[in-house]
Amino acid sequence: MTTKIEKVITKALITHELNKEEIIMLLEAEGKDKELLFQEADKLRKNNFGDEVHLRGIIEFSNYCSRECFYCGLRCQNHVVNRNRMTIDEIYEAAKEARNQGYMTIVLQSGEDSWYKVDILAELINKMKDNLDLAITMSVGEHSKNFYKILREAGADRYLLKHETSDKELFEKLRPGTTLQGRLNRLKDLRELGYQIGGGFMVGLPGQSIETLADDILLTKELDVEMAGIGPFIPHPETPLRGYPVGSVSMVLKVIAITRLLLPLTHLPATTALANLSPEGRFKALSCGANVIMPDLTPMIYKTNYEIYPKSSELLNFDNSFASWEKELLQHGRRVSKDYGHTPKPGFFAKL
Repeated sequence: MTTKIEKVITKALITHELNKEEIIMLLEAEGKDKELLFQEADKLRKNNFGDEVHLRGIIEFSNYCSRECFYCGLRCQNHVVNRNRMTIDEIYEAAKEARNQGYMTIVLQSGEDSWYKVDILAELINKMKDNLDLAITMSVGEHSKNFYKILREAGADRYLLKHETSDKELFEKLRPGTTLQGRLNRLKDLRELGYQIGGGFMVGLPGQSIETLADDILLTKELDVEMAGIGPFIPHPETPLRGYPVGSVSMVLKVIAITRLLLPLTHLPATTALANLSPEGRFKALSCGANVIMPDLTPMIYKTNYEIYPKSSELLNFDNSFASWEKELLQHGRRVSKDYGHTPKPGFFAKL
């Protein structure tokens, strides 16, 4: 006899649509139901992406930030962190080294740091595109549409801007001075400019409910992002949320699996935050729908100070070379993709 969970999963596999109540049912799944959810999400991933994993190397080039986000160790009120910025030449050389190893995508990430003027960033992007043959993702926060336009015209392919939470009140509480609607407006700007959009949210935020999580998944579906980063909340000791528990690894995996069912062609990272909580966290995510890993390629002298959340010593010392990831993934029955990892959505580039 077919169970309710099986019926919901079958519906998702056929239509890639679920209502809020059905999503909550899957979020509450345990035991054999949870394993079935993971298995079906993994099969769907395999059908659309094969066994390739896309590596996207992150260069965290500045830990200065003008924002006050309650969950982030880079918040401007953290006066303990050692602030630093990479020079433009240092960023370029780090990207060049990554490309020489075999990386085809680089993510340039920072806090919201106005020290880097848009024309300087555009010049850097242009140089990287001309000389390094890379796909470039920018992750530098909320800016004007014109700012995004200049970076796009310089050659930026993608932009990562997570909505973090779909709960309007919670968003504005955790991100003082900003609004959820403002965030969504920026995502709209990025869409109109032809970026491949990276969205996503945290699991386990203080004040988050299972209903909120269901809404997060539905909003991700509505935004139809090209990548969705979903990871656990990890409290940082120099933030107002320092005393709260970490997000559940099991719940993160269920959210990834459900998102895969609803967004079959969206890239889903097995996040570093998961690896921070569980040594096998990333590989568990790769077994329930994820198909991307984002190794930290920041030079060590800067890496230790880029603490959105506390990084484990194992992660800080992990060899993130392209060759090491090839070997590691092969041991898990996966292989590294050798292309740029652009969206496989039919007709995406024809619209540009």
